[in-house]
Amino acid sequence: MSKPIVAIVGRPNVGKSTLFNALAGARISIVQDTPGVTRDRIYADVSWVGKEFTMIDTGGIEPDSQELILSQMREQAQIAIDTADVILMLTDVRQGLVDADAKVADMLRRANKPVILAVNKVDDFQKYMIDVYEFYNLGLGEPIPISAGSKLGLGDMLDEIVKYFPEAGAGDIEDERPKIAIVGKPNVGKSSLANKLCGKDRAIVSDVAGTTRDAIDTDVTFEGREYVFIDTAGIRRKNKIKGEIERYSIIRAVTAIERADVVLLMIDGTEGVTEQDAKIAGIAHERGKGIIIAVNKWDAVEKDDKTIYRQTERIRQVLSFMLYAEIVFISAKTGQRLHKIFDTIDVVLQNNAMRVATGVLNEILAEAVAMQQPPSDKGKRLKLFYITQVAVKPPTFVIFVNDKALMHFSYTRYIENRIRESFGFRGTALKFMIRERKEDKK
Repeated sequence: MSKPIVAIVGRPNVGKSTLFNALAGARISIVQDTPGVTRDRIYADVSWVGKEFTMIDTGGIEPDSQELILSQMREQAQIAIDTADVILMLTDVRQGLVDADAKVADMLRRANKPVILAVNKVDDFQKYMIDVYEFYNLGLGEPIPISAGSKLGLGDMLDEIVKYFPEAGAGDIEDERPKIAIVGKPNVGKSSLANKLCGKDRAIVSDVAGTTRDAIDTDVTFEGREYVFIDTAGIRRKNKIKGEIERYSIIRAVTAIERADVVLLMIDGTEGVTEQDAKIAGIAHERGKGIIIAVNKWDAVEKDDKTIYRQTERIRQVLSFMLYAEIVFISAKTGQRLHKIFDTIDVVLQNNAMRVATGVLNEILAEAVAMQQPPSDKGKRLKLFYITQVAVKPPTFVIFVNDKALMHFSYTRYIENRIRESFGFRGTALKFMIRERKEDKK
């Protein structure tokens, strides 16, 4: 079951990024006392009273002129309406209720989604409560006073948010069919690929609207097996401001990736891999999804006998944090190598759910330690006692050692590479947890 999505919405400078950072437990977004300065990471996983959700900060409005403020705000609020399960509207008690608040609230009120209204910068409840009551006029229910900067009232606000989350096991039976999210920058050919996959030679069961206005779940049968493709093609916007287009595409990617088993990251073969591609890939990597990189428009690329090699090397260089990702070169327009996508999806799904016996893992560990001695510091050497696999999707391993501080990232990567040499795990991340265990005294 995917995590609920909570979007923080509000006009500039009401404290969205400050609240986002307070809830995420880290200073993730750039915070500055100027409207529209959020340029960094905009999503985080949050847990409250045992319930987990993905939070999106929809800040970052940077209009070129005053005339664009309202249209930018409308785009921002619409994205939240499209993607979120619960919307948190943030206002500012110091500035009071303004016309822009009312216009955003009007959109949210008609969204047919739960909306929580929080009034920020209430550092003194006795002093500001009279001003808080003014926000009843937005028609969004009871305003909750908070102070993101001082972390006051956040518990009451979160209690209200999680009330709208579905209970575990509630609703329909979980769909066991593989879900593949097609993600990537605008204009790389996502919708063309989705349409081609649903061609005449494949049985289309139905087209059902997904969790966002522009994401479509399409059921596809290929060689007797059913798949669900999540097409996020609708991220193109009338708004031409580059930063905002990037933000929208990332928000769409977060919501689609959260639901997927395998992420199909599409790259424009005529342009090559970009920083924006790396950001979207990083979301899938962090969530341990199976990953396939589809280099599209390959029919339009001038090629020689080294072209695929050069493209592959460039992708591996830019996406160096996920060297395990599978790469396919396709043309959604002509249908070139599209059958390869299904073969690769099946391999990645199998690897993402693979389990390795504990005995075999420890044989690999012993051999790895014998071939490359563990690091030491100040006369104390790292000892690796035991390894076991504790989860799948992604495959997750626990290594017991004598001192966690000695387990350098590079040595963990070395162990990972040895496991991959034995079992492949193509297309899936591997996660490692390091635990300390006291040595047995003889």
